[in-house]
Amino acid sequence: MSATVLLGATLGTVSGVLTLCGLSLLCKSFKKGKLERGDDTDPEKAKPSILHTLTQFSVQKLTEPIQPQASLKFPKIYWPKPSIPSQEVINYKDHGAAGDTSAAELDTCNQATGCDEVFSLPRQASADETPCVSEQTGVMTTSNSVLYPKLHFSISLHKESGDLHINIVEAENILVDSGCEGYLSGCVRISEEQKHAQTAVHKLAARVQWGEELVFALPLDGTQEPGGLDGEVALSLHCCDRFSHNSTLGTMRFKLADVSMMLDADCWVDLQPPKQEVTSSAGELLLSLSYLPAANRLGVVVMKARGLLSDKLKDNIDLSVKLTLKHQNTKLKKKQTRRVKHKINPVWNEMMMLELPSELLPKSSIELEVLNLASPGTLLPLGHCTLGIHTSGTGLQHWKQMLDNPRKQIAMWHPLYA
Repeated sequence: MSATVLLGATLGTVSGVLTLCGLSLLCKSFKKGKLERGDDTDPEKAKPSILHTLTQFSVQKLTEPIQPQASLKFPKIYWPKPSIPSQEVINYKDHGAAGDTSAAELDTCNQATGCDEVFSLPRQASADETPCVSEQTGVMTTSNSVLYPKLHFSISLHKESGDLHINIVEAENILVDSGCEGYLSGCVRISEEQKHAQTAVHKLAARVQWGEELVFALPLDGTQEPGGLDGEVALSLHCCDRFSHNSTLGTMRFKLADVSMMLDADCWVDLQPPKQEVTSSAGELLLSLSYLPAANRLGVVVMKARGLLSDKLKDNIDLSVKLTLKHQNTKLKKKQTRRVKHKINPVWNEMMMLELPSELLPKSSIELEVLNLASPGTLLPLGHCTLGIHTSGTGLQHWKQMLDNPRKQIAMWHPLYA
């Protein structure tokens, strides 16, 4: 019995060992055949899964060279057409590649944009090339866009009676408050003699038509021409508000010697702002202006004064500056600096911020007045100055520089008028 058991155990062990050897050989042969077929490296025979899709791509090799193509198309760049034959305009083609543009392309650009005013400036080296396009900001008014009143009139001469007829047709670009009335006046000055005439009063608007004639009798004989007379003709546009305060909006002048060239012709002229009366200066005031378009704020820095009238500062020196913001003839805001005592050349260095929308800039102005507190409750004015589009001299120049340079401080001395 023991021999039979021992023989069976031995045969079982041998058969198990043989079975294990056969399985190992079978696994090795299977792996070897799989590697030879390349099932793991061939993506075409791989089974689809999350990382492998059934999409197949066909890649073809080309021997022809491929030229690169631009995916963006840039517009043609046109530069402004010169309007003034100055030296820098004549040689403006030397400033860059824009000089290769033909005159026909420049004309096309001007017609497409509809720009009436063309400015020619020397080009500077810059990476930004700006095409000639018309931008409608409508937010900030620059000095180049300020419109003065325009007058349309014609002239005729009646030689038999010696009368000069000036036909007032219409006026445009009139910037006044609603409800204001106005009229046009004419003055002919010959030697020491002056002759005046005026139209009827009309309600003022942006455009007003008169259709009236101003007649002036000239001292002419039957053969004498107006060109032989030494004289001048002035035409002025006046505005009168509800308080019967007349103010001059603009004036134009021409010589009687030029009448022969203007006969029977339609004349369009710009009325220039009235000039300040030439008076002795009562000193000077240093101001700094800046305008912030985003905040609609006008900043005025009253810095210092010099050369003030000393005859009015004998008893007491207590100086201040009063600022008044006006829209046409309406006072919008008043401010005043602190008082500086015992100094003939006072220094304030005070900033005053004023709320002023950009659309009101062409019609607004600021008036500054230097005051001296001679005694308690008694303020004596030493001099004043006005800044705005409809002023003249340094007041107009300073206002224009402020409009042309937004967000920048522009300082300038202004004479004070007593």
